[in-house]
Amino acid sequence: MDTSWHFSAGAFFIGLIIFIAGGAIVALHQKIADNAMSGVIDYQKVKLVGLAVVGLGFIIMLNLHTLILGWLVNLIFRP
Repeated sequence: MDTSWHFSAGAFFIGLIIFIAGGAIVALHQKIADNAMSGVIDYQKVKLVGLAVVGLGFIIMLNLHTLILGWLVNLIFRP
């Protein structure tokens, strides 16, 4: 399995969209928690989910997700 890093424009733009969506969740976490979650969930938990989405988008933007998944597959299914 190829575990070398390479740039991918498609992964960059998909990661950028995910990154922007996570930033919107962080910026609007109070409104999202009030309206979508009906007060069931804490503001900080919505903000934490937004930060996790930002991190995931950043990893996908840099195309590191294929490298990380390749390492995990090699670690689990080592011949």
